[in-house]
This record gives sequence, C-alpha cells and structure tokens, in this order.
Amino acid sequence: MTFRKSIKIFSTCPQSGLSSGEDYVKNIAEVARWSESYQFEGILVYTDNSLVDPWLVSQIIIQSTKTLCPLVAVQPAYMHPYAAAKMVASLGHIYGRRVYLNMLAGGFKNDLEALSDSTPHDSRYERMVEYTSIVKRLLESSGAVSYSGEFYSIKNLRMTPSLPPELLPGVLVSGSSEAGLAAANAIGATAVMYPKPSHEYAHGGALHGFGIRVGVIAREQSDDAWSIARERFPDDRKGRITHHLAMKTSDSVWHRELSEMASSDADASGAYWLGPFLNYKTFCPYLVGSYEAVAGELAGYINLGADTFILDIPPSLEELRHTNLAFELATRGIAR
Repeated sequence: MTFRKSIKIFSTCPQSGLSSGEDYVKNIAEVARWSESYQFEGILVYTDNSLVDPWLVSQIIIQSTKTLCPLVAVQPAYMHPYAAAKMVASLGHIYGRRVYLNMLAGGFKNDLEALSDSTPHDSRYERMVEYTSIVKRLLESSGAVSYSGEFYSIKNLRMTPSLPPELLPGVLVSGSSEAGLAAANAIGATAVMYPKPSHEYAHGGALHGFGIRVGVIAREQSDDAWSIARERFPDDRKGRITHHLAMKTSDSVWHRELSEMASSDADASGAYWLGPFLNYKTFCPYLVGSYEAVAGELAGYINLGADTFILDIPPSLEELRHTNLAFELATRGIAR
C-alpha cells in the first residue's frame, strides 16, 4: 500500500439516524475496523442537531480500533473552545490516540436558527478562526493562555491534562468559499473541497495541499460499477424535491456550486457522478466506473496536489476492497 506515504484517506462513520442503541454501537465499531484494516488515516464523524454527540461516537471508535483517528466535526455553536480542547486532551490522556478536527463554520440553516445563531456566513468563518486558534493554543502551550477576540476571550487559562506534541490534532475546514480558504490559511488547516472533475482544473498544483470529499464505486467492468451505483442510489423524485428545498435554505458555497454544476443527466460524463447528491442521498460527488476509470480521476486529483481524501460511508468491507484497488492503481502510475 505505497500510496499511504503520499496521501491520507478517511472514511465516514454511519449516522445515528440509520440505527439506534446497541445496533448503532456495533455499526460504528464495524465500520471503524473496516477502515483500519485498509490502513486509513481516520474516519469522519458528522455532527448536526439531529445526530448523537460526535465525541461519544469518537470514543467508541477509539475503543474499537488500535490506530484509526476520529475526524471529529466541531460546531462552535455547540460548545466553548475550552470544552473542545479538553475533549482532545482527555482522549489523548486516556487512550494515547490522536484525533483530527473538522472545523465547521456553518451547518444546516434551520439548525443554526434553532440555536438563535444568526451570524452571517463570512463572520462564521471569522468566529471559527478564533475558536480554532484558542483550541490550538491551549493544546500546544505548557502554560497559561490568554486571548481576546471579537467572539471569544479567555484569561490565564491552562489545559490540564496536557497533550503530548505527537498527539496534537490535525485540522480540516471546508475550503469551497473565499472565506473558507482564508480561514484555512489563518489556522494552518487543510482546506477540503467538493471537487469538480479533475480535468476542469487549470493546471498542476491547483489543489496543492487540499483535501477532497468524494465517494467511490469501482469494479473491474464499468457496467458492473454503474449497475451497483444506480441500484444503491436510484433516481428519486422526492429526493430531488428535498434537494431543491435544501438548496433554497442553504448559504453553503459548495452546495450551490455542485447544484449549478449538475444537470438532469448528471451521470453522462465519464466517472464523475452527481446523481446521489441531486437525489439528496449524500453530500458529495461520486466516482463510478472501472478501476482504471476511477483511478484515472483519483490520479488527476493527486497530480493536481490533493493529498487528503474523505470518502463516503462505506456500505461493506468488500466495497472498501474495491475502493482500495482503485487508489492503489491511481498511485502506481498505471492509470491513464
């Protein structure tokens, strides 16, 4: 698995709305073990008003694996930055495990309104920069930390237990908007994009240091991959209506850009497919086709400089095997 030296791959944890109780705990652990078996760097854990707490899910992931790093979605509206830093430090102290932070500036508009959070889009990124700066300073410092900003202030605050330097969290943030890119640069985070087809980017290095959020369905024969894809994500009129309504209430730049890119025949061009997104089944583009076709698209992103990939929720261990084959092919230089 030579590509582990050059790129990081994260899977995504199942959402709590799909199962509950003991079944959900088993599902979390199972998907985490699948991901670890293919040496993935980590696993994304979502958060919004409808889901269980991502930190509790992350603890289950850590207890169920040996090396896999939870990529915890952090919504500033939910907790003070000290509380987030304390969670990172506590997990490091108890388990000796590193986590990544997926810093959110927004979320579903209705979720924010329910929390009486009316902060404008770009200001939410400014708030997130302050938030992340405090978290990082608390975790990096051996002494007391003070900070005075527009949204947060702390005075002589110390993080105990301290976090060993090798467990300091990696930070990711949505980089689809100018505000998101500026925020990522300000806090030294990896900017994550919902990509266009690789050939639509101008030149090499266009995605240098970026992360890519994408799903993968690959098989030896392209027809088999597309058959599986359409069976898993069938065209759904109700889903398209829901997508349209969500588009109206969202101020997300990536949501708008993907919607504008999509057409009613979104699966007609190469391996790149927006069908699941248009039918409100998931929130990222998919790459579908033969191993060579999918590997070619992945290689295109890698050649453009992308070094982090966040995949969709894996439906089975077997599906991850096919995905792994496509990544192996992409990074060996075999794909054309």
